[in-house]
Amino acid sequence: MDITSAEFTISNADVQKCPEGSFPEYAFIGRSNVGKSSLINMLTGRKGLAMTSATPGKTMLINHFLINKSWYIVDLPGYGYAKRGQKGKEQIRNIIESYILQRQQMTNLFVLIDSRLAPQAIDLQFIEWLGENAIPFAIVFTKADKLKGGRLNNNISQYLQKLQEQWEELPPYFVTSSENRLGKKELLDYMESINKDLNK
Repeated sequence: MDITSAEFTISNADVQKCPEGSFPEYAFIGRSNVGKSSLINMLTGRKGLAMTSATPGKTMLINHFLINKSWYIVDLPGYGYAKRGQKGKEQIRNIIESYILQRQQMTNLFVLIDSRLAPQAIDLQFIEWLGENAIPFAIVFTKADKLKGGRLNNNISQYLQKLQEQWEELPPYFVTSSENRLGKKELLDYMESINKDLNK
């Protein structure tokens, strides 16, 4: 799939104020500093579409981007930013949970995982919560360019093995790099295949 247009639509903290209509939405979420904005910019080919920041935890709203005038990419707040106070963490959790559980247009959630790290408890707990709530999701390993071949495969295998302790069937997963556009075609093709199924 080619993205011919990508435009920012709205930012808000209230799921009730998300865009009306029935366009499918593909939401992206992950721990702070996992490379979410960079990935969205890479997928859309628009360098400054999603705001990237050197400071983790900057995305505190639900951000909608209209793609090809027919579906949305949704940038959700990152979870697990340690420097945010308890009240701030609660606010973010409410925003995330209300969108994921209430937004009927959400077609698939992409959970971003930093491929450089060993499995993190916070990610595993979040994935478990998605399973408990029957949320359709896929895993996106980010920053794959930062590791040399063997270590990357090792880390991903370790992660999948950890997931298999909880899951009979593993979710789809993708390996990406915003630096060299690794995984761009696979992710866009996956979203296109879901869109086609929805239009049957």
